Amino acid sequence: MRMFQVDAFADRVFSGNPAAVLVLDEWLDEALMLSIAQENNLAETAFTKSRSDGTWDLRWFTPAHEVDFCGHATLATAHILSSEHGIQGTMTFHTRVGELRVARVDPGYQLDVPALPPEPLDMLPEELNGAFTDQPFTIFRNFENLFVDLGSEAAVRSFVPDLAKIARLGPIGLVITGRGGGASEVAFVSRYFAPGAGIPEDPVTGSIHATLVPYWSDRLGTTQHRAFQASARGGWLDCELSGDRVLLTGQAVTFMEATVRLPR
Repeated sequence: MRMFQVDAFADRVFSGNPAAVLVLDEWLDEALMLSIAQENNLAETAFTKSRSDGTWDLRWFTPAHEVDFCGHATLATAHILSSEHGIQGTMTFHTRVGELRVARVDPGYQLDVPALPPEPLDMLPEELNGAFTDQPFTIFRNFENLFVDLGSEAAVRSFVPDLAKIARLGPIGLVITGRGGGASEVAFVSRYFAPGAGIPEDPVTGSIHATLVPYWSDRLGTTQHRAFQASARGGWLDCELSGDRVLLTGQAVTFMEATVRLPR
């Protein structure tokens, strides 16, 4: 069985966010898919299978469990379908969060996902008591993550996560964000931690921008943004709020092709 590893939201290898991609003829057993994800030990392993109407079913697994939503592994999957399987035009994926669409744009791909508007919160959950030295600017959430606006790019970049505290959130991830500053022309920056899901810090996360883009569109009064995820590997995203959808544009490069030898 062929498997590819792709660096998503990257224009060169060893940057962006790596994801494994397997294109299947039939679904594997869920326990086997989880085992493959655990063996890969990447943030996400994507499994996709074609439908008779030319669209695709898509599922994602972390080393800990199957997840509801992943942007960078969707981008990686579209890249493999395009570059290795010759799929042309817009690709439609059926997922737990509805239809996701990916189209080729020069020089990369545009990912079309549902907007997940921020749900305001009054305070941090008790699991994060003491996790922030300064009072967060704003706290909000969506169905799978907690978000904390620290106010500035500098605060996001200098934040030192207490992964033991964050892991107490279980499968819920923590996103920190702040308004861009300096000469980089970035509208906002972010970082993402999900140790309870087997992801200490994710390099570049498409799915969190389904909420960050509506949030910053309201704060900044514009629907188009240049965003940067300030992890060690880092990654740029061109973002747009389009009605009830978020458009994320980025590149992807193939790092590796492998043969998976499944147990008989």
